[in-house]
Amino acid sequence: MVKKDKKSKNAEQKARTVAKQEKKATQKEKKGKSKGPVDSDPEDIDLDAVRAGYERQQAQFLEVTESSCEPPSPRSSSSLLGSPSNSKELLLFGGEYFNGALATFFNDLFIYLTDKNEWRRVTSPNSPLPRSGHAWTRSNSGDIYLFGGEFSSPKQGTFYHYNDFWRLNPSSREWTRIEGKKGPPARSGHRMTYFKHYVILFGGFQDTSQQTKYLQDLWIYDCHDFAWFNPVLPPATQKPDPRSSFSIHPHEAGAVLYGGYSRVKAMASTGKPTKGGGQAVRSVFKPVVHQDTWFLRITLPAQGASAGTPPGIRWERRKKPVNSPNPTRAGATQTYHKGRGIAFGGVHDVEESEEGMDSEFFDTLHAWNIERNRFFQLALRRPRAAAKRQVDDRGTKKGRGKLDEEELLRNLAAVEAKGSIEAVETTVTLNDDPASDVPKRAAKSILFTMPHPRFNAQLAVQDDTLYIFGGTYECRDREYTFDEMWAIDLGKLDGVQEIYKRELENWQGSDDESSTSASDDEDDFEDEEADGEAPMGVPLRLVERPAESEVKVASILELADITDPENPDAAVADARPHPRPFESLREFFARTSMAWQDLVLDDVRKGSSQSTNQSVKELRKVAFERAEAMWWDCREEITALEDEQEEAGIGEVISITDRSHDAGGTGRRR
Repeated sequence: MVKKDKKSKNAEQKARTVAKQEKKATQKEKKGKSKGPVDSDPEDIDLDAVRAGYERQQAQFLEVTESSCEPPSPRSSSSLLGSPSNSKELLLFGGEYFNGALATFFNDLFIYLTDKNEWRRVTSPNSPLPRSGHAWTRSNSGDIYLFGGEFSSPKQGTFYHYNDFWRLNPSSREWTRIEGKKGPPARSGHRMTYFKHYVILFGGFQDTSQQTKYLQDLWIYDCHDFAWFNPVLPPATQKPDPRSSFSIHPHEAGAVLYGGYSRVKAMASTGKPTKGGGQAVRSVFKPVVHQDTWFLRITLPAQGASAGTPPGIRWERRKKPVNSPNPTRAGATQTYHKGRGIAFGGVHDVEESEEGMDSEFFDTLHAWNIERNRFFQLALRRPRAAAKRQVDDRGTKKGRGKLDEEELLRNLAAVEAKGSIEAVETTVTLNDDPASDVPKRAAKSILFTMPHPRFNAQLAVQDDTLYIFGGTYECRDREYTFDEMWAIDLGKLDGVQEIYKRELENWQGSDDESSTSASDDEDDFEDEEADGEAPMGVPLRLVERPAESEVKVASILELADITDPENPDAAVADARPHPRPFESLREFFARTSMAWQDLVLDDVRKGSSQSTNQSVKELRKVAFERAEAMWWDCREEITALEDEQEEAGIGEVISITDRSHDAGGTGRRR
């Protein structure tokens, strides 16, 4: 009886599927008949004339102006970057927005003031024309360089790729077009980074509406000689395959490239027999998500070389990164931060059925340690409660010294203010009064869940804070561009801060398409209820998914014995100081300052450092930079150790050698 019910149930499901397919075919036929030449994208649109119109509008601005504004309108394929000249500013440029019917391109330059939570819009008489898919990068000189991008007709029937090159002064907000010969050909989807006084450009694609050509050429711009050059490598030299949407990060010896996306030509069976009895085949373009890693080694010209001498270039293939995100995903944007690539989101195409491509979207945050070539998944952590001291230390020697130090600082402040201590205390009280003239901004909401799954979000890091702007999510034939921005403290990971969030605009597809999608959602809802499964719900609903496979993270002491994957024979223990759990960067440097300064002095004596003529203050700065690099390099492992210790009930680890001699214990009794 159960078997019979199961057969009848399967028959009903097949009948519903057939009815749904017939319904789709009928609606598609009606849709095709209703569309006329007015609804089609005219192929004779003169994009040059459209661009000339934008240039005339641009010329109406007589000078660079900056004014307060609302957050940017929703857009994708824009560019976001932390300002090299101001650690409290983010720069956003360009992008496009597709509402299901028309595509709109932008050339706005927005400035976000992170300390004031304010947006500013910059207008200029000389700025790049509207575009998306461009790339830009900072340079060691403090300027920002932008190249390429794409522009299309409103209904995306014709495309135009740019090959112009621009420099932006982040302080004055002034754009300058760099004219030159023998530069890179037009493209979009490429990536750029910097090394010394060079700007590096690689890859991308060219779309002619008929086909998409992916590129693998390398171009380097010399910011001193103001010239491009295209390194010519020997034919047998290995180099990355053609690709776009990859990640490329700066390195002290060149640059590092990871991942990307492309479509390669392949042969597929048509399912029809041939005269010879075989299967007919046809050529198709198969999507490929790259997971390889390449190191671009750049050797500077020898001293005394003539001007215009290009540096030495060599591609070196590295091993596949350890613990790379699984499954593979495209659109997992990365941004550079302290020797790591920070990636968020992505999409994995599951399978291609008769109804199209089924995709899985992600909301996970990963850190790719470039030197170790290892991925770590970053998880949000609720703020730790302040540890309660069981013994009041005000009566101890250490406590009295702390109170004396605080009193001394108050006295110094009073002397500098040329007043009494009471006046200083009164001033502090008045400044802290809630009724002061300084307006207080509303506190931003903090979430302990990642933003909605998406791909191709724009990322940037400023002041150790990750900013996530926009991104795209697809549901059937609809494409949603998020109109929001989030911030995550990479040092604490204590929640996701909402910068702003607005409701998504309605999809402007045809009525037939909208009704078809709505009816499909209803049919799927009925199918899932009939199968006894939980329905997926409405689009853009946050669905709790099981966490990705957990990866065991080695401790700091274990990492000292791990061999380098590039040099397995060079297993040398790392004798440098390492941070401890629950130790901030300031505490770490205070504890290990002398050790880092000794390491810097050893390098000076050996002649391996350029710090020979530096002062004591400058040497201390170099020591702090090395300590900071170590603190961030071990951040993921330290975070894992902190989580393990909190689960075990350990709040803070204090070394016995750091404790005061008066703090008690057997040493005091002796």
